[in-house]
Amino acid sequence: MNFNLPEFVSDERSLEIFLLVSVGMGGGAAWLAGRAIASTWRPWWHVALYMLILGLAVRFMHFALFQARLVAPHYYLLDSAVCLGFGLLGYRLHRVGQMITRYGWLFRRRGLLGWRRVPPPSGAETG
Repeated sequence: MNFNLPEFVSDERSLEIFLLVSVGMGGGAAWLAGRAIASTWRPWWHVALYMLILGLAVRFMHFALFQARLVAPHYYLLDSAVCLGFGLLGYRLHRVGQMITRYGWLFRRRGLLGWRRVPPPSGAETG
Protein backbone atom coordinates (compact mmCIF):
# COMPACT_ATOMS: atom_id res chain seq x y z
CA MET A 1 0.00 0.00 0.00
CA ASN A 2 1.36 3.39 -0.98
CA PHE A 3 0.60 5.90 1.80
CA ASN A 4 1.61 9.52 1.30
CA LEU A 5 1.20 11.86 4.30
CA PRO A 6 1.05 15.12 2.30
CA GLU A 7 -1.71 13.64 0.11
CA PHE A 8 -3.59 12.48 3.20
CA VAL A 9 -3.59 15.86 4.96
CA SER A 10 -4.14 18.09 1.98
CA ASP A 11 -5.16 17.84 -1.63
CA GLU A 12 -2.39 20.28 -2.59
CA ARG A 13 0.04 17.38 -2.13
CA SER A 14 2.30 19.64 -0.13
CA LEU A 15 2.87 19.32 3.59
CA GLU A 16 4.28 22.86 3.70
CA ILE A 17 1.01 24.37 2.47
CA PHE A 18 -0.95 22.34 5.03
CA LEU A 19 1.36 23.50 7.80
CA LEU A 20 1.16 27.12 6.67
CA VAL A 21 -2.59 27.40 6.16
CA SER A 22 -4.18 24.82 8.45
CA VAL A 23 -1.71 24.76 11.31
CA GLY A 24 -0.17 28.22 11.13
CA MET A 25 -3.03 30.46 10.09
CA GLY A 26 -5.98 28.32 11.20
CA GLY A 27 -4.32 27.11 14.39
CA GLY A 28 -3.27 30.62 15.33
CA ALA A 29 -6.76 31.97 14.80
CA ALA A 30 -8.20 29.04 16.76
CA TRP A 31 -5.78 29.64 19.63
CA LEU A 32 -6.83 33.29 19.85
CA ALA A 33 -10.52 32.40 19.57
CA GLY A 34 -10.18 29.84 22.37
CA ARG A 35 -8.54 32.42 24.60
CA ALA A 36 -11.25 34.95 23.80
CA ILE A 37 -14.01 32.47 24.64
CA ALA A 38 -12.30 31.62 27.93
CA SER A 39 -11.83 35.28 28.83
CA THR A 40 -15.58 35.85 28.59
CA TRP A 41 -16.18 32.85 30.91
CA ARG A 42 -18.19 30.89 28.34
CA PRO A 43 -18.28 27.07 28.55
CA TRP A 44 -15.80 24.94 26.61
CA TRP A 45 -18.33 23.62 24.12
CA HIS A 46 -18.61 27.09 22.57
CA VAL A 47 -15.07 26.51 21.30
CA ALA A 48 -16.23 23.41 19.42
CA LEU A 49 -19.04 25.31 17.71
CA TYR A 50 -16.81 28.18 16.65
CA MET A 51 -14.10 25.85 15.38
CA LEU A 52 -16.55 24.24 12.97
CA ILE A 53 -17.09 27.69 11.46
CA LEU A 54 -13.36 28.43 11.47
CA GLY A 55 -12.79 25.11 9.69
CA LEU A 56 -14.91 26.45 6.83
CA ALA A 57 -12.76 29.58 6.69
CA VAL A 58 -9.55 27.53 6.60
CA ARG A 59 -10.96 25.35 3.80
CA PHE A 60 -11.82 28.55 1.89
CA MET A 61 -8.24 29.81 2.34
CA HIS A 62 -6.95 26.58 0.80
CA PHE A 63 -9.38 27.08 -2.08
CA ALA A 64 -8.70 30.78 -2.63
CA LEU A 65 -4.93 30.77 -2.20
CA PHE A 66 -3.88 27.40 -3.61
CA GLN A 67 -6.78 26.28 -5.88
CA ALA A 68 -7.71 23.34 -3.64
CA ARG A 69 -11.17 21.80 -3.71
CA LEU A 70 -13.66 23.87 -1.73
CA VAL A 71 -16.16 21.10 -1.01
CA ALA A 72 -14.06 18.27 0.38
CA PRO A 73 -15.52 16.72 3.57
CA HIS A 74 -12.33 14.83 4.47
CA TYR A 75 -10.18 17.94 4.33
CA TYR A 76 -12.82 20.08 6.08
CA LEU A 77 -12.90 17.61 8.98
CA LEU A 78 -9.10 17.61 9.16
CA ASP A 79 -8.93 21.42 9.13
CA SER A 80 -11.68 21.60 11.77
CA ALA A 81 -9.87 19.04 13.94
CA VAL A 82 -6.66 21.09 13.81
CA CYS A 83 -8.64 24.21 14.73
CA LEU A 84 -10.44 22.37 17.52
CA GLY A 85 -7.18 21.14 19.01
CA PHE A 86 -5.58 24.58 19.02
CA GLY A 87 -8.80 26.24 20.19
CA LEU A 88 -9.29 23.90 23.14
CA LEU A 89 -5.65 24.20 24.13
CA GLY A 90 -5.81 28.00 24.06
CA TYR A 91 -9.07 27.89 26.01
CA ARG A 92 -7.73 25.58 28.71
CA LEU A 93 -4.45 27.43 29.21
CA HIS A 94 -6.27 30.73 29.55
CA ARG A 95 -8.86 29.23 31.92
CA VAL A 96 -6.11 27.84 34.17
CA GLY A 97 -4.52 31.28 34.28
CA GLN A 98 -7.86 32.84 35.17
CA MET A 99 -8.54 30.41 37.98
CA ILE A 100 -5.15 30.73 39.66
CA THR A 101 -4.92 34.52 39.36
CA ARG A 102 -8.49 35.53 40.14
CA TYR A 103 -9.09 32.86 42.76
CA GLY A 104 -5.57 32.55 44.12
CA TRP A 105 -6.79 32.01 47.68
CA LEU A 106 -8.71 28.90 46.54
CA PHE A 107 -6.61 27.36 43.77
CA ARG A 108 -2.99 26.64 42.89
CA ARG A 109 -1.58 25.52 39.56
CA ARG A 110 -1.29 21.75 39.08
CA GLY A 111 0.73 21.14 35.97
CA LEU A 112 0.27 23.02 32.74
CA LEU A 113 -3.42 22.28 32.16
CA GLY A 114 -4.90 22.05 35.64
CA TRP A 115 -5.44 23.55 39.03
CA ARG A 116 -6.06 22.16 42.49
CA ARG A 117 -7.91 23.40 45.54
CA VAL A 118 -5.76 24.85 48.32
CA PRO A 119 -6.13 22.75 51.48
CA PRO A 120 -7.59 24.64 54.41
CA PRO A 121 -5.22 25.60 57.23
CA SER A 122 -4.82 22.76 59.75
CA GLY A 123 -5.63 24.89 62.79
CA ALA A 124 -8.77 26.45 61.34
CA GLU A 125 -11.94 26.22 63.36
CA THR A 126 -15.20 25.37 61.68
CA GLY A 127 -18.23 27.12 62.31
